[in-house]
Amino acid sequence: MGINLYLRCCKLEEISKIMKNNTAIVRKSKLDALLRKHPWVFSGAIESETQDFEDGCLVDLITRNQQFLARGHFQPGSIAVRILTFNEQEKINQDFWNKKIKNAVDIRYTLGLLSEKNQICRLIHGEGDNLPGLIIDYYAGVAVVQAHSTGMFLAEEQICTALQNALGDQLIAVYSKSKETLPNRVDAENKYLFGNTTVPHIAKENGIPFSVNWITGQKTGFFIDQRENRALLAKYSAGKKVLNTFCYSGGFSMYALESGAKEVHSLDSSEKAITLVEQNLALIKNNKNHTSIKADAVKHMNDVETDYDVIILDPPAFAKHRDKRHKAIKAYTRLNANAIRQIKPGGIIFTFSCSQVVDKFLFNKAVIAAAIECKRNVRILEQLHQPADHPINAFHPEGEYLKGLVIQVD
Repeated sequence: MGINLYLRCCKLEEISKIMKNNTAIVRKSKLDALLRKHPWVFSGAIESETQDFEDGCLVDLITRNQQFLARGHFQPGSIAVRILTFNEQEKINQDFWNKKIKNAVDIRYTLGLLSEKNQICRLIHGEGDNLPGLIIDYYAGVAVVQAHSTGMFLAEEQICTALQNALGDQLIAVYSKSKETLPNRVDAENKYLFGNTTVPHIAKENGIPFSVNWITGQKTGFFIDQRENRALLAKYSAGKKVLNTFCYSGGFSMYALESGAKEVHSLDSSEKAITLVEQNLALIKNNKNHTSIKADAVKHMNDVETDYDVIILDPPAFAKHRDKRHKAIKAYTRLNANAIRQIKPGGIIFTFSCSQVVDKFLFNKAVIAAAIECKRNVRILEQLHQPADHPINAFHPEGEYLKGLVIQVD
């Protein structure tokens, strides 16, 4: 039975029937990655038949000699199995979800990210929290769940229960926003799994209020991974003229204004993004020295004003697949060259890449190539990355996706 029809017809307790463990044999030549505890198994690594497996079911991976390797969610496609456990005795039940999510929440408490000052954080970061295919972001009492695999989608009710157990009275609502992140064959509906609340919802990051709308906003409503880098920008912005390109909801702009920037320009091609910037500006007092610019950031940077002290380059991913990597590197070089060429002497550039297939070494080379092209001296002051609530699984280096530099241009 197809999963769409199944989900429409069955009751919640019946979902467990398709979550029974199937068994798949891993090719001997493909065992190394699993033995190194990599959380993905690609379809080419499985030599036994999987055509009868239900989308999202649990599967036990074994060797030809029947040795247990791992257990995870099956899904037709390139990544065939996302690993949940390497322990044969560990069952994937409510206790499993309670333990995993409480562990992740406890780490966020330790980081000081569930407090009056910091009400915005990522609670679950997929592979980094040993739950591949699951993202959960938190906004002042509201947990927004995004399943990137069918198995995680089928477990959403158990995940919701685990969130209630871990957060207690601090949890106001749980919203499922998986419709955009699942394969088209899965009939997902964005909806509240627990509680309810109005949007936009106000939440603080490092004491600065932001308006968050997980229903209509990109991703889960906010780009949490730049929190520490936004705080760093504040140190460079006092008394400066700042240009924030690809600004989305204006996170960097808000920090610059609150730190006493002389003038801040927020640039984005999306009218919706500019509206979000204006909504956030209304939440702070230091909003007088701000101008919104609706324009294509790449084109605008071709002839940007030459009196900026600080420029932020935080574009969307230029490449999501390896076959686009070369073009992406050229695009990063061109974008950075325009900023380096135009910024005033002594100016600071915060430059980023969130393209997973462009590692930090390739990105650094692109920025250096841009400096050489512009014939200007550049010093690297800071090397930036994703924050601790976006942890990197030591056995999954692909999880290090955000990289950045703070450079000074002479």
